[in-house]
Amino acid sequence: MQRSYHKVFSPALEREMELLVFGHAGSPVLVFPTSGGRFYEFEDCGMIAALAPKIDTGALRLYCLDALDHESWYNRRITPPERIRRHMQFEQYVVEEVVPFVRKSSGGQDLNKGLTALGCSLGGYHALNLALRHPEVFTGMISLSGAFDLSFFLDRYCDENCYLHLPTYYLPNLTDPLFLGRLRQNRLVLATGWDDQCLEQNRQMAHLLTEKQIPHQFHVWEAENTHDWPTWQRMGAEYL
Repeated sequence: MQRSYHKVFSPALEREMELLVFGHAGSPVLVFPTSGGRFYEFEDCGMIAALAPKIDTGALRLYCLDALDHESWYNRRITPPERIRRHMQFEQYVVEEVVPFVRKSSGGQDLNKGLTALGCSLGGYHALNLALRHPEVFTGMISLSGAFDLSFFLDRYCDENCYLHLPTYYLPNLTDPLFLGRLRQNRLVLATGWDDQCLEQNRQMAHLLTEKQIPHQFHVWEAENTHDWPTWQRMGAEYL
């Protein structure tokens, strides 16, 4: 399997960022780590091995990103407005720096197959939020045991920036027909489990998507310990 490591200074974040790319061709997938996870988490936790058949055949190419949750959502040393601003800088990094890198590294050809955002747990939030906010960039989203209501991390503080990055807040109020029309063309997958600590948040998100007539898949697995890597490995192989 082709594997490459990249470390590049990010103007948006004013620091170096690392990522791993797996695969030589195929539909590109941006991978967001779990809470406190790093760019090598998917490899260390068996997700790359679980997806190896599709990566090796050139069906998928995975771009595993670093996250800055410890500098934003989890950073109690700064105020909630500062936390959300740091998160917004991370989104800018993804959209303005990582996505062009994906286009360049694939020669632009693989993006004709669409660009998917994928994440587990808190990574599921990043995948969903980016897919909802940028449907012209992300044509697919797969959230495995995603956590979507992050208001707790802002101490219940809410301003315009917070509102625009909390999908449980802004999704019910989306009305623009062109924007909703674009979202309705994309593939959105929510997967969770009957014993998952995030089950209710996934049910709520599926309900919100249904109310907006946004097509999506909502899967509740019957496996044990569904909020963990062995189940996520099976889910990833199923939905990617």
